[in-house]
Order: sequence, then structure tokens, then C-alpha cells
Amino acid sequence: METRRDERINKLAQAIKRIDKIHLKEAARLLSVSEMTIRRDLNEQPSSLVLLGGYIVNDPKSAHGHYFVSDQQSHNVNKKRQLAQLAAGLIAPNDTVFFDCGTTMPWVIDAIDENLPFTAVCCAINTFLALKEKSACRVILSGGEFHPDNAVFSPHGSLSLLDEICPGLAFISAAGIDVNQGATCYNFNELPMKQRAMARAQRKVLLADSSKFNKVLPARIGELERFDLLVSDSRPPEPLAQHLAQQDVTLLLP
Repeated sequence: METRRDERINKLAQAIKRIDKIHLKEAARLLSVSEMTIRRDLNEQPSSLVLLGGYIVNDPKSAHGHYFVSDQQSHNVNKKRQLAQLAAGLIAPNDTVFFDCGTTMPWVIDAIDENLPFTAVCCAINTFLALKEKSACRVILSGGEFHPDNAVFSPHGSLSLLDEICPGLAFISAAGIDVNQGATCYNFNELPMKQRAMARAQRKVLLADSSKFNKVLPARIGELERFDLLVSDSRPPEPLAQHLAQQDVTLLLP
């Protein structure tokens, strides 16, 4: 028997067949429900749709066509939402901020005050889609070769847009935080922009929910001492917390 949730999901799926993607606000109007109801529909159980940067799109794992998305999109949503609120509060009016790739970034952007003027530099499609919905934000998208697995543009050659920009803040996402190996991520193609942003930014902010603690992934971002802050949803295990304190990395927790 089809539930109301199933009915809503099916209506959205039919709409996306016609228009490729639909913004969360438009979807809420289409179904005459709240945006929170749709978020809950998409997060409670697996479906053919995912929410990406404020847009509802087909999940490529169930779709025949190709679309940008991270496999981690629906993982640890509550943890990401908690740390996103904290990270968004670090942005001051007229700041220039680098936003990394990853599924945490749209949550951070969503938490930014709609009327806050700031300049954003990004290198990933899902981050760009979220930023362009902020009417007071000036968005700069760095181009290069597109990598569909994680929706990232990586620069060609030795030149990069970030060579000419010095962000006040750089939000860097990590999939693993470890005492010995530092901050790591899944994809090597993310490293060039992460490294450039960290070299130019005045404050380097590491974003990682608590599921990332004591994990090591293949691509090494760098030592934890390179960061000024770690924003997370809960305190790291004691050996990791002590190491961060020794390296003068400030913890920002709920």
C-alpha cells in the first residue's frame, strides 16, 4: 500500500523526469507541504532521489543517466547539521571564504544568514548550487577538469584562481582525522584546491563530524597542526583531543 511519503516521492520523481532537478522550495510548493517534511521524506528511507545543494535530483546509484553526487550525501545528516551551524557562525560580513567540496558544505551554506554579505570561492558543483541561492553572496567558481565522482573541478597545470585570492576563512572537509596521519580524504583530485586554499587563507577551519575520528583515508590533506580550528558535533576521543590541544588546534563544538 502506497503511503503519503511514497506518494510525495513519486510526484517528485515524475517532476524531475521533466525538469532534471527541482529546488527544495519549489518542491514544497508543488506538494503543499513544508521543506522539513520533504527533507524527512528523503532522509528516513532510501529512495531514488537525493537532496544536493538545495536541489532534489536523481540518485545516480538508481538512475541510468549521470549526475553529480557524493555517495556520502545522506550519511550522518544530524551530525553535519550541528557542526554546520557552528561553522556558519564564523563568517563575518564581507568576509571572503573558501568552501571545499563534500556533503557537509551545503549544510554550512544553508545555515548562513540570508542577508549576510560575503564572497565565496568554491570548486565543486554541489557547493556552487547551494551558494548561488544566497542572494547576498558573491560566488566565484574555480574551473578546470571536472570529476563526476565527487563533482569537483581541479585546476590544469600550475595556475589556479586561488593564486590570486587570499580568503579570510577556508573551510576544509575531511573524511578522516587521525593522530598520526592527520586529515585525510577519499579522492586525490581534491588535494590541489585544498592545498591552495590552506596556503592562502588567514584561518584554516577543518570540518569533520564525529564519525570521521580515528579514520584514515587514502588522500592525505596534511598534519592537524596546519589548521586553526576543528569544527565537529562532539568531542574527539581523548588521545586525539589531547593531540589537537598540543598542536594549538581549537575545538568548536555544540
